[in-house]
Amino acid sequence: MGPLPKRKFSHGRTHRRRAHDALTPVQLVACDNCGEMKPPHIVCPSCGYYRGREVVSIDTGKSEKK
Repeated sequence: MGPLPKRKFSHGRTHRRRAHDALTPVQLVACDNCGEMKPPHIVCPSCGYYRGREVVSIDTGKSEKK
């Protein structure tokens, strides 16, 4: 058998250890082209622009199935 703890960790010690495990909220910035909120350094999902030029073409019309 390997080493085992002699006694239970207290709640205070456990919570102090986990103090930095909380998730941080996602930071959002306004798109320079359309003004929609998006994560920084990411292509805008609504218009497809990144740093002033179109990177991905976004189809705004709905496609019809035949």
